Amino acid sequence: MSIDANGDVTLEGVSLRSLPKVSLHDHLDGAVRPATIIELADGIGLEVPETNPAHLGKWFQKQSNAGSLVEYLKTFDLTTGVMQTKEGLTRVAREFVQDLAADGVIYGEMRWAPEQHLGRGLSLEQTVEAVQQGIEEGEDAVDRAGQNIRVGQLITAMRHTDRAREIAELAVAFRGRGAVGFDLAGPEDGFLPSNHRAAFDYLAENFFPVTVHAGEAAGPDSISSALIDGRALRLGHGVRIAEDLQVITEEGDEVQVQFGDLARWVRDREIPLELSPSSNLQTGAVAAWGKTLADHPFDLLYQLGFSVTVNVDNRTMSGTSLTRELALLVEAFEYDLDDIETFQFNAASAAFLPVEEREELVEMIADGFAD
Repeated sequence: MSIDANGDVTLEGVSLRSLPKVSLHDHLDGAVRPATIIELADGIGLEVPETNPAHLGKWFQKQSNAGSLVEYLKTFDLTTGVMQTKEGLTRVAREFVQDLAADGVIYGEMRWAPEQHLGRGLSLEQTVEAVQQGIEEGEDAVDRAGQNIRVGQLITAMRHTDRAREIAELAVAFRGRGAVGFDLAGPEDGFLPSNHRAAFDYLAENFFPVTVHAGEAAGPDSISSALIDGRALRLGHGVRIAEDLQVITEEGDEVQVQFGDLARWVRDREIPLELSPSSNLQTGAVAAWGKTLADHPFDLLYQLGFSVTVNVDNRTMSGTSLTRELALLVEAFEYDLDDIETFQFNAASAAFLPVEEREELVEMIADGFAD
């Protein structure tokens, strides 16, 4: 593996950035360009800690390395602060799509919480419409540049508030108009998905896809609730499913593992894990295993047959991209292009799209890697 002057990573003679990729766990308010934050903040009189884009980017990364999800989430006060107007939401969404395309992503799901963007008078519906306008403008710009990308919205409810049923209804109302799924996010520990059972019942009754943040700041109980109460089809992060695995013996590369019932259920039913390596280190989600990427249980889960996907979580906070996350995994675990392709197949198969469109994504990935 080598890295050129532009930060592009080459593996087996192939640019990782050029390869077709799928991004499933990517927060809109975690992917705002620092320069855009500064410009939008100036327009609304919002104070920023740094007025130089490069310095602001480093500020986000420093603040996010607290080893705590609660502390990590505090950085979003600044990004959501500049996303309270139609113009701000549309611009951020447009740039989000363009930045994904520049990183080789052909399909992405953008998760964000409308209830956090009402501070300047917008209604829930107006926020979704503004974001969708930005997505479509971004897709059009990418198309004019000769590339292909499609982005869907994951309408997100915050687990520490009481609006989940209302947000679930909002998500279903925008089915076919940009919304492809529902997510539950926010401070995980102490806020089980079971608290929002009415919302999840409504989503199930309307056959609307659900992913739930679980197994990041809390362990197996949170994952169980996501699956049982939330009927989650995917697990947002889900890395702490590894707590339900007991390593019996380790001899070189050979590892014998005993599965708990929960881990076996998740593995055997191929419930996708939306793993985000850099973020998992920053928030302390993998602290039980160590402090470096090589300690992350990603490879253990992959080798045991879990449906692992690679994600960025929050590009601004982690100073990352999907290409960078893949490169970090290659460096830590010596993966090759076949492994990288497998991760993209897993993500494409887990996308909240009709089966025909998922199969089309799989074909696009296969063709891109073959070329």
